[in-house]
Amino acid sequence: MSTPEINQVLAQMRVMAAQSQGAAPVTENVAGAPAFGDLLKNSIDSVNQVQKTSGELKTTFELGAEDVDLAQVMIASQKASVSFQAMVQVRNKLVEAYKDVMNMPV
Repeated sequence: MSTPEINQVLAQMRVMAAQSQGAAPVTENVAGAPAFGDLLKNSIDSVNQVQKTSGELKTTFELGAEDVDLAQVMIASQKASVSFQAMVQVRNKLVEAYKDVMNMPV
């Protein structure tokens, strides 16, 4: 998950938090911007692709291909790990926000 994608998700979360508190909507959400669900799906797909690439590099290296070295495999593995951890943190924040909204008095 890249930094711009994370920033877009966080911006959407800020907009929803401001709306839930009765504040005026933040103008960060411009017309024509993708929906929150689309951003989340694209982010998950991106993390999935990074993990697939990492797995393919590992398999290729284990099979003894000469064009793949250990450094490439380790870098791809770390990218996959970091992107997955970032996705888990975003998920945790979304669950926390959902719980906060559900606990609000009506």
